[in-house]
Amino acid sequence: MSRIDISVVDAKSEQRRLLKWATRVDTGKTVPEAVSQLNFATYGQLHAALTDKRMALLEFIAQHEGLNIRQLATEISRDYKNVYADAQLLLQLGLIAKRGKGLVAPYDEINIHKTLRKVA
Repeated sequence: MSRIDISVVDAKSEQRRLLKWATRVDTGKTVPEAVSQLNFATYGQLHAALTDKRMALLEFIAQHEGLNIRQLATEISRDYKNVYADAQLLLQLGLIAKRGKGLVAPYDEINIHKTLRKVA
């Protein structure tokens, strides 16, 4: 099962995490298997990018792969222009991909994380 982890991260904490990872790689130590990630600096940014309508579109694409934007707009009863704009953003984020003339969802699962309290 393929998945992507979507998180709200503190830039400095993320930089420290990546530097630790790079040090492990540089010294030849084993590193955990990579997991696809999409990070946002704030919850507001995450919520602005992944609106309810975009998430519904993403789910529909995952369940009906191969449809083009016009077919999607018809199936979900939304305006073509709005579906096109939402699909373009989802493509930029890597949450959907083009296959032939249609769209597919490369992930089976999305995990959304927001840390409330730092653990020592």
